[in-house]
Amino acid sequence: MQITRHKGDNLVRNAIDFQTSPDRYRHWRVEYDGDVANLFMDVDEKGGLFEGYELKLNSYDLGVDIELADIVQRMRFEHPEVKAVVLQSGKDKVFCAGANIRMLAGAAHAHKVNFCKFTNETRNTYEAAGAESGQHYICAVRGSCAGGGYELALACDHIMLTDDGASNVALPEVPLLAVLPGTGGLTRVTDKRKVRRDLADVFCSVEEGVRGKRAKDWNLVDEVVPNSRFAETVAERAREFAARSSRAPADRGIALDPLERRFADDGSVVYSTVEVAVDRARGLATVEIAGPSDPAPASADALVEEGAQSWMLRCARELDDAILHLRLNEPELGVLVFKTQGDPAQVAAHERALIDNRDHWLAHEILLYWKRVLKRIDMTSRSLVALIEPGSCFAGTLAEIAFAADRAYMADGEFEGDNRPVATLTLTEANFGPYPMANDLTRLQTRFLGAPDAVEAAKAEKDTALEAADASRLGLVTFALDDIDWEDEVRVFLEERASFSPDAMTGMEANLRFAGPETMETRVFGRLTAWQNWIFQRPNAVGETGALRRYGTGMRGEFDMGRV
Repeated sequence: MQITRHKGDNLVRNAIDFQTSPDRYRHWRVEYDGDVANLFMDVDEKGGLFEGYELKLNSYDLGVDIELADIVQRMRFEHPEVKAVVLQSGKDKVFCAGANIRMLAGAAHAHKVNFCKFTNETRNTYEAAGAESGQHYICAVRGSCAGGGYELALACDHIMLTDDGASNVALPEVPLLAVLPGTGGLTRVTDKRKVRRDLADVFCSVEEGVRGKRAKDWNLVDEVVPNSRFAETVAERAREFAARSSRAPADRGIALDPLERRFADDGSVVYSTVEVAVDRARGLATVEIAGPSDPAPASADALVEEGAQSWMLRCARELDDAILHLRLNEPELGVLVFKTQGDPAQVAAHERALIDNRDHWLAHEILLYWKRVLKRIDMTSRSLVALIEPGSCFAGTLAEIAFAADRAYMADGEFEGDNRPVATLTLTEANFGPYPMANDLTRLQTRFLGAPDAVEAAKAEKDTALEAADASRLGLVTFALDDIDWEDEVRVFLEERASFSPDAMTGMEANLRFAGPETMETRVFGRLTAWQNWIFQRPNAVGETGALRRYGTGMRGEFDMGRV
């Protein structure tokens, strides 16, 4: 396995690192031309994250996608001048063959599912960039664009296909591999591209895909361009998208410096604002966030000067990295406990500096990043519990973590021998709109799906430090416990939760977290959590004679033909 290390890191051996930087890229390159960026996928065949496979035909594994996620993030923060991004292949005759089949066949089940989840989240990030940030992604397809390659294209705002008699788009997973297009392909074909379901059935059942005029007629691409004029037309289209971008002007971006972090031998991780404590014997990890100690930036210019060191951005980056680390590297820690410590008024002040300047590109991007991080927490297949203790700072943005949790326990009143301030929970404007879930509702709207008046009652208490009795009255916490009951009640819950079947917990929590409207995003992740999770374990896909294992051998998979 190839691990990226940064100065000051002591990442545990064989852990997957989600931090990278442009000077370490092996699979992508970016060329900047004013307000247009040309993003080339040029995968290094020898650059797989694990041993035992080569990344041929521009196929990808998690390492390739980690670089893409970093590029998309840096595009938002380091290159705010960019308004259009052209995604294209750096190789001849192939756009992208999708996820590497040898990698999928040999990877552990948990890795496959988490790989699909991360790639979905990355696709969602650049898919939303046009509407949210005025950075529009255009996909220029030349060569074979199959499986995950077409899913890269599907997440773009505009897909262009060259008409050279060979270039095509395809989702061949079902006939070739006995699995689903795992990065949202089925859903985006029907829900986003609005492809007629019978034509979608044909498209997803043929190995060779669809090319030329038929691809446009079926709405699989937005335009088909003669090969002789392809490069010229792609450049023209990028200029058009850039010209109508809503992106706020920016003089300069900010540098996303490497994170400060330290890994301990027991798996614990210490960042500047986040600390992850590991308790393997109990099967849990405690994620504690330290609130800001410095005053909030007084203006948008001051925010730019602070750059990546501003508390709101630094905390979001560190929490994001911690969640990804726990997902991929600590699969047996089934319970995540969230705590905070600090001054809730300071948290609210730093958040207010962003909301008051939301028209400024950087404040806007930090708020959007928090939206993505909170969604990442929602989508994490672990039991989530928030402990609102004396001295905590669950206010506004950090309160969203408590609402994302499956349960929230709040300390009621003073605790004997504890001189920290009484536990409070503070609602701000951030709890009523800026951070919607995948179902397009806020976490409070989802919480009170059958009682919308409860949201209004909570809103009436905005900007008030609510103690346990009021938080409980408003339905904002699961249980409020005094110092007599706190330790035993929390201990019993954590022990019980860690003893349950992780499969049952994953299914239960994923069903309960996303009440309300169905969206393309909930459908994508619902299929991943349920159907792909199941299909990836079936012998028809991964057994000794399954399609994934036999791919490339000249033998087709042997299937148990019973329908389940």
